[in-house]
Amino acid sequence: MAPGIIEPRPAVSSETIHSLQTVTEPYDDTLRFYLNGTKVTIDSIAIDPEITLLEYLRGIGLTGTKLGCAEGGCGACTVVISQMNPTTKKLYHASVNACLAPLVSVDGKHVITVEGIGNVKEPHPAQERIALGSGSQCGFCTPGIVMSLYALLRNDASPSEVEVEEAFDGNLCRCTGYRPILDAAQSFSKGKACQKSVSNGGSGCCMENGNGVQNGCGTNGVTETNGDQPIKKFTPPGFIEYNPDTQLIFPPSLTKHQYKPLAFGNKRKRWYRPVTLKQLLEIKSAYPSAKIIGGSTETQIEIKFKAMQYTASVYVGDIAELRQYNFENDYLEIGGNVVLTDLEEICLKAIEHYGPIKGQPFKAIHKQIRYFAGRQIRNVGTPAGNLATASPISDLNPVFVATNTVLVAKSLDQKVEIPMSQFFRGYRTTALPPDAIIASLRVPVASERGEFLKAYKQAKRKDDDIAIVNAALRVSLTDSYEVTSVDLVYGGMAAATVAAKEAKAYLKGKQWTDPATLEGTMNALEKDFDLRFGVPGGMATYRKSLALGFFYRFYHEVLSDLEIKMSDIDDDVRGEIERGISRGKKDHDVTAQYEQRVLGKPNPHIAALKQCTGEAQYTDDIPVQKNELYGVMVLSAKAHAKLLDVDVDAALNLPGVVEWVDHHDLPNPQANWWGAPNCDEVFFAVDEVFTAGQPIGMILADSAKHAEAGARAVKVQYEDLPAIFTIEEAISKESYFPHYRYINKGSLKDGLCDEAAFERADHVFTGIVRMGGQEHFYLETQACVVVPKPEDGEMEVYSSTQNPTETQSYVSQVTGVQANKIVSKVKRLGGGFGGKETRSIQLSGICSVAAKKTKRPVRCMLNRDEDIMTSGQRHPFLARWKVAVNKDGKLQALDADVFANAGWSQDLSGAVVDRALSHIDGCYTFPNVHVRGRLAKTNTVSNTAFRGFGGPQGMFIGESYMEEIADRLDMPVEKLREINMYKPHEITHFNQELKDWHVPLMYEQIMDDTNYSERRQAVDAFNAQHKWKKRGLAIIPTKFGISFTAIFLNQAGALVHLYHDGSVLVAHGGTEMGQGLHTKMTMIAAQALDVPLSDVYISETATNTVANTSSTAASASSDLNGYAIFNACEQLNERLKPYRERLGKSASMKELVHAAYFDRVNLSANGFYKTPDIGYVWGPNTGQMFYYFTQGVAAAEVEIDTLTGDWTCLRADIKMDVGRSINPAIDYGQIEGAFVQGQGLFTTEESLWHRASGQIFTKGPGTYKIPGFRDIPQVFNVSILKDVEWENLRTIQRSRGVGEPPLFMGSSVFFAIRDALKAARKQYGVDDVLSLQSPATPERIRISCADPILKRALVEPEEGEKSFFMSI
Repeated sequence: MAPGIIEPRPAVSSETIHSLQTVTEPYDDTLRFYLNGTKVTIDSIAIDPEITLLEYLRGIGLTGTKLGCAEGGCGACTVVISQMNPTTKKLYHASVNACLAPLVSVDGKHVITVEGIGNVKEPHPAQERIALGSGSQCGFCTPGIVMSLYALLRNDASPSEVEVEEAFDGNLCRCTGYRPILDAAQSFSKGKACQKSVSNGGSGCCMENGNGVQNGCGTNGVTETNGDQPIKKFTPPGFIEYNPDTQLIFPPSLTKHQYKPLAFGNKRKRWYRPVTLKQLLEIKSAYPSAKIIGGSTETQIEIKFKAMQYTASVYVGDIAELRQYNFENDYLEIGGNVVLTDLEEICLKAIEHYGPIKGQPFKAIHKQIRYFAGRQIRNVGTPAGNLATASPISDLNPVFVATNTVLVAKSLDQKVEIPMSQFFRGYRTTALPPDAIIASLRVPVASERGEFLKAYKQAKRKDDDIAIVNAALRVSLTDSYEVTSVDLVYGGMAAATVAAKEAKAYLKGKQWTDPATLEGTMNALEKDFDLRFGVPGGMATYRKSLALGFFYRFYHEVLSDLEIKMSDIDDDVRGEIERGISRGKKDHDVTAQYEQRVLGKPNPHIAALKQCTGEAQYTDDIPVQKNELYGVMVLSAKAHAKLLDVDVDAALNLPGVVEWVDHHDLPNPQANWWGAPNCDEVFFAVDEVFTAGQPIGMILADSAKHAEAGARAVKVQYEDLPAIFTIEEAISKESYFPHYRYINKGSLKDGLCDEAAFERADHVFTGIVRMGGQEHFYLETQACVVVPKPEDGEMEVYSSTQNPTETQSYVSQVTGVQANKIVSKVKRLGGGFGGKETRSIQLSGICSVAAKKTKRPVRCMLNRDEDIMTSGQRHPFLARWKVAVNKDGKLQALDADVFANAGWSQDLSGAVVDRALSHIDGCYTFPNVHVRGRLAKTNTVSNTAFRGFGGPQGMFIGESYMEEIADRLDMPVEKLREINMYKPHEITHFNQELKDWHVPLMYEQIMDDTNYSERRQAVDAFNAQHKWKKRGLAIIPTKFGISFTAIFLNQAGALVHLYHDGSVLVAHGGTEMGQGLHTKMTMIAAQALDVPLSDVYISETATNTVANTSSTAASASSDLNGYAIFNACEQLNERLKPYRERLGKSASMKELVHAAYFDRVNLSANGFYKTPDIGYVWGPNTGQMFYYFTQGVAAAEVEIDTLTGDWTCLRADIKMDVGRSINPAIDYGQIEGAFVQGQGLFTTEESLWHRASGQIFTKGPGTYKIPGFRDIPQVFNVSILKDVEWENLRTIQRSRGVGEPPLFMGSSVFFAIRDALKAARKQYGVDDVLSLQSPATPERIRISCADPILKRALVEPEEGEKSFFMSI
């Protein structure tokens, strides 16, 4: 929390209180609504006026609805609100974000949560199909996804494929890769349809456009999938049939519900809910500064993250008069409060009513709304709210300005008509009178002849993303094509929506068909948008290129619409990338050769159904304890500073605030230090802070809201110190941690690298590779509940951690209590990905200190911004490489210096760099290798483990130099890979033999199965025919070493109990975080003990059942814990052997246990396993580093729009060698999820820091973009290697670890983008080697092109000028 005092003020000023009381005196003060079919009545005295719907639901125990981001960006909090829609006069079931919805907004409506539609015993079909279709892994996002699907089905029992595909644009999932969710959801759709058809909002499918089947229906020869796989239909009797008639009814009393005006609140906050326009205007007249709330999509974010206080708020969503529309002769009048979902439909009706020519403005509005936020936001957001907030990047505002829309503002005394061109006065300021509201908008129709209007938008991600730049461009022409009027209106180019005045003035009277008109307008636009390099928001060159590019596209689209023959028409620039219905296929027979009674079967995740019904319990779902306190950390606002003073007096005087905790509350100064393996980090800052977001202390209060207010009231005084942020800065200032490792291997007699190889080689090439970090973005943020016991300092710690033992150890340290009195427990995690391996310790330790000090239970779940500020990311990397290669393509030597940005403490950074060094060879053999790794010490958050743990960074360096070497040799990179690919039994640069080596086989299979060579020719042909659209193709192999590089961690224990009823309880050291570990472990136990899978149960992971566990990481948990369980089961089988012989093979486990118990046989067994053979020694380069390698190959094909940087992945094909799969359904889920997470790492996910403050900027879904449902490959095929032998694999079931290895294969999308960019650059004669930095965001894609528009948009920094944002 940013420190700052908030003084409580009365809800309404004294001078207006009398008139407001007079106006609202007859208002009701009772909320009435239905919740899951039950009537709820809440008296105003019982209502906290600041509460959201989510807080209310979770407060009454309906914890299935989750908090994921608190800004409406992830969908985890999705519920359905049913009401009679005042616009359509029909019943509508709206999916909404409960985290944003004020409780007042549900009065008179029916709220439906995930618990209300089904449970494990009687699930809703949507819940069942997602669960059994492997659509839930960690499960934290699943209730929200279920509710989005439920809303879709309630509104249309047979939705189209397109409607299903787009239903989840407001939901995010970090685990699954989305494919199984879409497959399950598509089982409800009414059949195949082309998304490019006009009826689906596209530009027309192949049949409509008369092209026949060529390039039609979203497929062509380039994206052929060798036969379409029909969606698996979830049909009865195996699955519950969806029957619309058996759903929760809309309560009959609500159909006749008469909305009453409401008024309730307290001294801090008052709510008003008028139900007529007159009532609203009376309130506004009496209290002009009252905050008008429509969808609360912006206001709640301001309250939550900016500490804004609105003492009087007026909810206007139930005023029917503001939700109407009318078709007039020359304009469409839209009520200011029509929700955007309804506006979509109104626009389609308007196009039909006025015709396609006059309806152009409504087509433009419809296009912008389609990609405006997610469905949950569009279901509550309104045009009036959009206009009143005056966002400079609003998607709708440019259309309203360009169409010369008139805004009708009403106050109690008058009606004012304001042209939209005069509405925006500056940043977030408008011409709206203070006592007025936006009553309606009058959007003029287009002229029947000569008027053209188009709208454009470019964002980091296609769906549910704010614009970088958007535009609405309109021109009116005479019959001789002379410009009579023009509006070129842009968002994202200034502090407000702005018209390009120079370009407008230039165009007036010009001949549109004269090529000089285009050039002159582009020159004028350069003057209009002469951005400086350090412009707020950054991306100066990119934004300027988009402004120019949008007009270039508009100019040629208008020329084309004029239907005149001109050689100057650039046909290829017309139209944007359109996405087809996604699909995919898997090989479901992969385990047929080795499938056993239980093992090898594709069983669903054991908790999937609980997760889909909201019954699965996560840390913050644990019921509130008696006398529980809520903790909120006070975090440093400075990147590097001395702490001069921390004043908590004002905070402690606030209502509900109980205590302050900091380093003074530790048993001794040494207890403040933590970190693994180096204790170089403190729980609480003492005299100095080293990064923004470093904990200084914790405020404890009786509620989360009181704790947040208290944390904001803590006053911290700093003295700034110099700060280092980037790897480059650290190198220049020699700011490193002591950790230094190297691998030196070569052809010299002593086994070291022969430096002379560089002199002997035909070529020596050098380069630099730069790769950004990645936010974990697990949907469940760091969370902890600590319960102190009354005796001996005992304490139970419920933590969302991958590392219960380390949690126990550090809680013991900070409380001064022996570890045997601390029990660390984990039921499940809502995602981890390495981010909860060590970073969870910080929160657990601080909460434990607080619990000890107060002797009361303490709970804390971090807000998304707090989590990102404190918990670290994947390490950004920089590498300087040098490679010797002969002209035949044979690699001779590799030399590299590798640097990772560790942040302000070491955490696991040393091991991350070590793994990067061991994976820098990729899948390629070098006779000589000398690579070195260093840790850059900076004043940023301490970076940490993340799925792949340095492996992806090392392999990315490897594939980058392979790409650049191939370009310099003018050789296809596929050939270079084949020439140098390891062969079976060859030795790596760390002297490990490659056994069971199947990468060459899989590489060949992918090449053949995907028709790679033919598709390469087709890509080349496409690129030759298209100027602005380019396609790229890449195939990437991977090998990932499985084992902890810290040898002592390669061990596991297990405890297995047999009970009288024949049931089995298993405990092991691994934690379940969605990866299906518990599912696999129960299968191993069921197979080993010869019992039904349903008889085996895992309750939780706890340090008092299995002690001294290793963290659940390194993709080794199935190997380690699986063998430990197997070992325990073998002991039990040995003890039960006499009873099996005596009672016969048909004897049940119940009978066996019963007999053994009366013979006093121990029916519990403690299993143990340690990985054999490993023991690498750094320096001498001896010993075996990894137990084995998981391997894979992926091919990807993309299409990019070089004018904007937009792109789509047309197809991806993955083949993984996972050995003999324990559970192919789980493994397929891991492969798909890891691939999409890897795709995000290398494309959309960019972490940015604000240069002026040193704070991270991308700290929520609004600014940080993980892939969404419609970012995955349009064709997504996954298979597992079969028909081979694993002669040397000695793991449980001969399976391979699968959690991390597939992630790097997402880089195939990056390298396909690079391939497309090479074609784009070559077109303009640029043949120099492209060094493309990761991630390949739309900005990087665009500025890597070489067209004339980009060159004229180039913005160079002035002397000493720096960018607004920085990548560390």
